[in-house]
Amino acid sequence: MEEAILKIFAQSVTRYFATVANGQAVLGTPYLSVDNESVAFDFSAVIGITGSHRGNIYYTAPREKLHALLPLIGEAAPDDRLCAELVGEITNTISGNAREQLGAGFMISTPFILEGKPLSVHTARDTTCYIIPVSWNRHSSRVLVSLQQNPGNP
Repeated sequence: MEEAILKIFAQSVTRYFATVANGQAVLGTPYLSVDNESVAFDFSAVIGITGSHRGNIYYTAPREKLHALLPLIGEAAPDDRLCAELVGEITNTISGNAREQLGAGFMISTPFILEGKPLSVHTARDTTCYIIPVSWNRHSSRVLVSLQQNPGNP
């Protein structure tokens, strides 16, 4: 995967938090996922990518971070249903912002929501998965980017 694509996703994350949370998210150094590494938090959403690229994008966050974000979007009584909806919205927004940069050939699915901490995260076959640590307001989360350019689709 190209470094430029990781930068696009990093910018999408910071743009989301600057817009919604009135504050800068601090991104850690992206690193390669290791087999059997436990990277998921309480709520995750995955979006499939097809077209010019293939793979998937995950956003995963702990309940506490989502509870801190929900009042900022007008939800005064956070619960698990709202946490699940929010993690899907964040993933969709990050992927949609990246699509603006990568063009209409970068097609994204609707988010698939996962509640609970899975033992492992299943990334796209034959792709490398990069993890971007995200810190906001003393809360951690992660973006997992597992993409490769589709042959024949520049």
